[in-house]
Amino acid sequence: MTYRNPPTTPRKSATFDDYTLSEIRRAAATGIYDIRGAGAKRRLPHFDDLLVLGASISRYPLEGYRERCDTSVVLGSRHAKKPIELKIPITIAGMSFGSLSGPAKEALGRGATLSGTSTTTGDGGMTEEERGHSKTLVYQYLPSRYGMNPRDLRRADAIEIVVGQGAKPGGGGMLLGQKISDRVAEMRTLPNGIDQRSASRHPDWTGPDDLEIKILELREITDWEKPIYVKVGGARPYYDTALAVKSGADVVVIDGMQGGTAATQEVFIENVGQPTLACIRPAVQALQDLGMHRKVQLIISGGIRNGADVAKALALGVDAVSIGTAALVALGDNDPRWEAEYNELGTTAGAYDDWHEGRDPAGITTQDPELMKRLDPIAAGRRLANYLKVMTLEAQTIARACGKNSLHNLEPEDLVALTIEAAAMAGVPLAGTNWIPGKNGF
Repeated sequence: MTYRNPPTTPRKSATFDDYTLSEIRRAAATGIYDIRGAGAKRRLPHFDDLLVLGASISRYPLEGYRERCDTSVVLGSRHAKKPIELKIPITIAGMSFGSLSGPAKEALGRGATLSGTSTTTGDGGMTEEERGHSKTLVYQYLPSRYGMNPRDLRRADAIEIVVGQGAKPGGGGMLLGQKISDRVAEMRTLPNGIDQRSASRHPDWTGPDDLEIKILELREITDWEKPIYVKVGGARPYYDTALAVKSGADVVVIDGMQGGTAATQEVFIENVGQPTLACIRPAVQALQDLGMHRKVQLIISGGIRNGADVAKALALGVDAVSIGTAALVALGDNDPRWEAEYNELGTTAGAYDDWHEGRDPAGITTQDPELMKRLDPIAAGRRLANYLKVMTLEAQTIARACGKNSLHNLEPEDLVALTIEAAAMAGVPLAGTNWIPGKNGF
């Protein structure tokens, strides 16, 4: 009898997994890097790695049906004559017309207005659909200056100077030619159908001293009425927050690497920046060190999905959060109803991220007139409002369970972490211990 060794089960590499192998083959075949939209898809420490400590004997909870839990927030109270007053601390992030369709921009405005919050223009200027349906509209002032004019600055309710995004801190934007329609080209003063690449930095300043001059210039243009935000990608949140405050910002926006983009290099999205969770405590610490915490408001964005994320972010010291990808999903992005068409594009519902191609079956990230008709901005706006309502109710439920009559009374003491990494990033104890990794040198 011949003895045969039992076969070894084939094992794939964790380093060279199926996706990595497919990307090597794609790069070898084409000689170009991959471009996509959305944010980082790799597993990162996030709000799921934190738990909230509800009340028991040592804390007294509030009754959800009888005791009020305030959700309002005021943004821009440092210098602006007309700070923004919102009913909820959840805002809509900047997403450009060009990246998104006109009906999608209208739906964002409608949903935000129904919910008592703000939406944001994004690159490429202000559309009448968005301004007409947004009670509170933040105007983004970007390095590209596409569509920028003093009239629209004055028509906005706040101005957000964008230094960077979480998906690409230090990188510029992309809008490929297939999405440069006649209207987009006119708004951006670009040739029709030609790829557009936005600059990675502002053309008229190189540092915080110049930023201070720019902020003063914008205040003069708007008669000191509008709050001035400064948005940065989550890379060096302590120093960037401190310098934004020094430059005169009313609000600082920090966008972690789970924050989305219309289109950029895959290698950028997955390897540059810091997780959203890692950005919060350094930014809060900078404000506290300067004596400006709650005087200059802090907004965090990047991967916010539900009311638990909102409550945890506020407990760590932020004043409000901003959502982008989640808002698009609420409108109808990546909806399984279009599965057959996603399959034809070589993907599946829940994974579609080729927003730069302009072929979105849901009619959201496209300028194709036929696809755009698929999105009803009124119905989509209601879906967004419903989603924002649920997020707010969830955050209130958690706050009441902690005995808080305002979302802004949540604090780090209400949190513990499930992992050492999350504990170190958030500056809260590891669950079951009083140990905060890195504190006091341990």
